[in-house]
Amino acid sequence: MSLFGFAKHIGRKIIGKESEADEKVREFLESDNPGIQGLDVKVKGDVVELSGETDDPEAVEKAVLMAGNIEGIGEVKIDALKSPPIATDVEYYEIQSGDTLSKIAKQFCGDANAYPAIFEANREVIKDPDQIFVGQKIRIPKNLA
Repeated sequence: MSLFGFAKHIGRKIIGKESEADEKVREFLESDNPGIQGLDVKVKGDVVELSGETDDPEAVEKAVLMAGNIEGIGEVKIDALKSPPIATDVEYYEIQSGDTLSKIAKQFCGDANAYPAIFEANREVIKDPDQIFVGQKIRIPKNLA
């Protein structure tokens, strides 16, 4: 199963040599510890396949977004990842030209000042609330609306 596709020409540039891609992506995911035990990563072209185990569906969402927001990655597959079903109380949003977290908060929550909640829900993929990029995918928890 593929959670969703990504714009492979944008994102964090962490993959150098193709022969090191599996290790680089795994290290990147583990750097923010999304909560997947026995995490294994296979990169084949622009597809990342994640395996491992977790009891936390949010950990899966975060790992998929982290992997998908890497430059050169167009799709993330989680067939071999043992976890509960992905949460349905989350919406995914792709950053558009002219977006800010405040603008996104206004759109989804009706309050531009709710942007810190969106930032917190996406700490693994957004390191600075003032630095988001077109094509980046983020989580919008529905309980914010």
